[in-house]
Amino acid sequence: MSEQRKYWVPALEKADKVLAMIAKDPAKHKLIDLSKRLEINKSSMFSLLGTMEALGWVNRAAGDTYTLGHAFAGFGASYLKQYDLHQHFQDEAAKVRDRLQETVQLAKQEGDQVLYLGKMEAVSPVRLHSEPGMRLPAYVTALGKAMLSQLNRDELLALYPQPELKKLTPYTIGHRDELFAQLDAIREQGYAIDDQESVMGFRCVAAPIRSGGGEMAAVSCSMLLHQWEVKATEAKREMIGLADRLSVTTNT
Repeated sequence: MSEQRKYWVPALEKADKVLAMIAKDPAKHKLIDLSKRLEINKSSMFSLLGTMEALGWVNRAAGDTYTLGHAFAGFGASYLKQYDLHQHFQDEAAKVRDRLQETVQLAKQEGDQVLYLGKMEAVSPVRLHSEPGMRLPAYVTALGKAMLSQLNRDELLALYPQPELKKLTPYTIGHRDELFAQLDAIREQGYAIDDQESVMGFRCVAAPIRSGGGEMAAVSCSMLLHQWEVKATEAKREMIGLADRLSVTTNT
């Protein structure tokens, strides 16, 4: 037995698997679904979910399905505070937001998904649906495409073994070859565009943060279509500049 497994707590491992499945598909799985998919007997699953619900780790939603609970808002905020990149983003993005009068976001790559880490929101009658802690498929967002552009072909094929890609809107990329062609262009130009691919009515520009730590991150600015026509050039310049400043910061 390895030293790592010597003091292993199986119940915590089970809880971790349950939380991961709920996080991936909120309000989708009932107790019986989780039990079957994770091969945990119903009585154990009942006890796990009951305990996690009492602790605020999960909530029981409509139809007896489950979502993550309020405890993770506090955990997530504490997690983010310990990293310099997030603090530097807050400082730098506030200036960019004020110049553009548009919302600026920070995200990192987790597998084939984008995890939103930070958001500096502009005053607007229309509010973006994305929030820190939210995940989206990487290929549907400018943030995700900016980060994917930093990977080589073998790494990309490992993430996208199937050629067909699920569409979120009529404008979403539907095929791996189209995605890879876009990524080639993104590498050349230094920024990525999301043209209503994740949310109808919005365009977004993102640039990759180049960190020596190996973790992929990016910043983006999203705006309504009529604002894009006026601010596109400025937004591209601001995102590239912000990403460059954060890249320098994370490497020092």
